[in-house]
Amino acid sequence: MIKRIVSTSFGQAHSGGARFCVPRTRGSASLQKSAKLEGHASACPGLFKMLVSLLAFAGFTAIGYADLRVVATVPNMGMLAREIGGEAVEVRVMAPPNRDAHFLEARPSMMAALRRADLVVAVGAELEIGWLPAAIQGANNRRVQPGQPGYFEAAQAVELIGVGKPADRALGDVHPSGNPHFYMDPERLVEAGYALAQRLGSLELEKADYFQDNAERLEERVAQRMPEWREKTVGAPGVLLYHEDADYLLIRLDVPLLGYIEPLPGIPPTARHLRTLVSELEGREGIIWTMEYQPADGGRFLSRELDWPAVQLPSQVSMEGDLDEYFEMIDNWVNSLTATE
Repeated sequence: MIKRIVSTSFGQAHSGGARFCVPRTRGSASLQKSAKLEGHASACPGLFKMLVSLLAFAGFTAIGYADLRVVATVPNMGMLAREIGGEAVEVRVMAPPNRDAHFLEARPSMMAALRRADLVVAVGAELEIGWLPAAIQGANNRRVQPGQPGYFEAAQAVELIGVGKPADRALGDVHPSGNPHFYMDPERLVEAGYALAQRLGSLELEKADYFQDNAERLEERVAQRMPEWREKTVGAPGVLLYHEDADYLLIRLDVPLLGYIEPLPGIPPTARHLRTLVSELEGREGIIWTMEYQPADGGRFLSRELDWPAVQLPSQVSMEGDLDEYFEMIDNWVNSLTATE
């Protein structure tokens, strides 16, 4: 992002008693003191007002920085971009929190947002493979093409689970590159935050320290909450998930994972698979977790058969969500485990 600095002074010319204003534009080294500029404004009020209007129309002030326009694929990435970018970024989110990011379609509104973007912040690991490449192509914005500084995948900054295991997208498996749902682990989110700070700093060199400070602040706030979450989940029962989306949180909190309602990631459960789960888990204690956008029928069936509580909660913050909302989301998942004790 280029820092835009504007300095304008005004001179006067006379012709046969007529007096008119002649603008002179100078570089940043010749900035005039505000009192002198105000004097010119008084001498040439019409031209000064016109110049101010033109500057406002162009989208920047007399002396200032243009925001980095960031487009995030999902709300959690938008939250991360706001936490790290702070006042230096303007963030838009493409996918709503109550939709499964695996199965969206590219829309004109996405292309319009990407067309003006300086940076796209994606989860990566092929979570958005079904729609983000098409949206970027339709935006026709070279800055955010893969391989350019304006394209950022957070998953590349963290250690993913499930990498290298057999997977076949042709059969519906949506995790062939590893599990992309790392954002359910607050500590991995911190790692992604540091990587994002570096990328933002490469685009806005003057603010690199500011972005780094914000990443450190994120780490401090997560570190303050982790002991509480770990303490609450000591001895918690195992969890049966619908999809491989809360694995990272369970691993971080050392909570047993008992299986999945889906036979493969992205494959709806069959009656046979559900009966197999019942026979394998009968007599044990546990809880069923599903996300708010996932089908509830399978979870309800298993809840009845196993006499387990079933909980359905969000895995994304709201479109404008902040770190406090993210912490509240993790609190809700943790508290659902303690409620079964």
